[in-house]
Amino acid sequence: MLVPQPALSVSRRQLLKAGSATGFALALPHGVTRSNEHDKLKLAFIGVGGRGKANLSTMTKDPGVEVVALCDVDRRHLTSASELFPSARTYSDFRKIYEEAKDIDGVVISIAEHTHAYAVVPALKLGKHVYCEKPLTHNVAEARLITELAAKAGVATQMGTQMHASENYHRVVELIQSHAIGDVTEVHVWVARAWGLQSKEDSIANKDRVFVTERPTEQMVPPDYLDWDLWLGPAAARPYHSVYFPGPNWYRWWDFGNGTMSDLGSHWNDLPYWALKLDAPLSIEGIGDSPHPEIAPASMTAIYEYGARGNLPPCRLTWYQGNHKPRLLTEGKIPSFPSGVLFVGDKGMLLADYKKHILMPEENFKDFQPPAPFIPDSPGQHEEWLAACRTGSPTSSPFSYAGPLTEANHLGNVAFRAGGKILWDSKSMRITNNEEANRFLSRTPRDGWTLK
Repeated sequence: MLVPQPALSVSRRQLLKAGSATGFALALPHGVTRSNEHDKLKLAFIGVGGRGKANLSTMTKDPGVEVVALCDVDRRHLTSASELFPSARTYSDFRKIYEEAKDIDGVVISIAEHTHAYAVVPALKLGKHVYCEKPLTHNVAEARLITELAAKAGVATQMGTQMHASENYHRVVELIQSHAIGDVTEVHVWVARAWGLQSKEDSIANKDRVFVTERPTEQMVPPDYLDWDLWLGPAAARPYHSVYFPGPNWYRWWDFGNGTMSDLGSHWNDLPYWALKLDAPLSIEGIGDSPHPEIAPASMTAIYEYGARGNLPPCRLTWYQGNHKPRLLTEGKIPSFPSGVLFVGDKGMLLADYKKHILMPEENFKDFQPPAPFIPDSPGQHEEWLAACRTGSPTSSPFSYAGPLTEANHLGNVAFRAGGKILWDSKSMRITNNEEANRFLSRTPRDGWTLK
């Protein structure tokens, strides 16, 4: 039963109506006020190239959005955006935006992962609505801090994981939560991408991309359009080199990103995290080659153990990236999806990717009737957030959800870097069986940068 899902075209009015009909909380959160429908929603955009350019383009299709501030460390991107919105103030240092933020209602953050928290935290402290690209933070401690601050701020928040709003993801969650395949105690998530330190096999699989394996010793002069010091932000100072900038090169380096896991984990682990109502893992085991001190792995496995959640049984989630794959896939026992999520229940299996899903064994489900949809259709993640800023309606990936998801993803890398299995005490935010591994949970920013 292969079920492709069509593209959505749903209005904001339909979203709010559907949310009301299905019991979604549409009451205003603490700190959010209803705006006059004729008032413009005044937004600042931090990062306006790449994803930032796409976010700017999409959100300004809404005639009720006014761009009041633009920021980028790359003068090319800032100049292009300023030509489209000449009345907006321009900045290269996003910290300056918060010194002049009285007229700003919300902030859209689309910069490199290692600086996300430093743009999100002051916005939350000032009571501004926040949309932030995935992954929400650079490390576990930042994820926990933002989750807690967002709860206090009571503003509209959204992490940019567009697949969360897709019809296919909605239908998969409904099938799992209606027990179409029974109790799920096992999930396998794999992705083909191999951003990180590559082995010979990884290099063959990614022959279009050649990566260095050590920090370069030679220095390069930064392009004249780039403020390299501001791009580094809270990371330790190092000379500019093209192996770091532009993206996606920086994803590989622990100082700036977390390789494939934090990036694609935000999309692929999102599906089981949502469908199975996962919370904090009890333990995580990292498997792969010896960890590199500076570069994330291209290929690795992370095994998560989750306890019971209400009437849901304990569950094991296994993440594979690069050359690592689940045995059911390599042995040809399930369809060959390049990347996918396999739920294993006591009554069957469900295999999904971004756009389609299959119930298996297919002969057992040939007469299966799916449950009536009970998750409201979404007009899109951007549109959800804009509506939430105005009315207090829910978003589908608020920081109360995206923070713990991001935290769990980071713990997969922490376990890998620790070289084995870690036991996680979520309440105290400590690894209890490997004191040395706790150093991977956070970092000390360089002078001039703080989250306090």
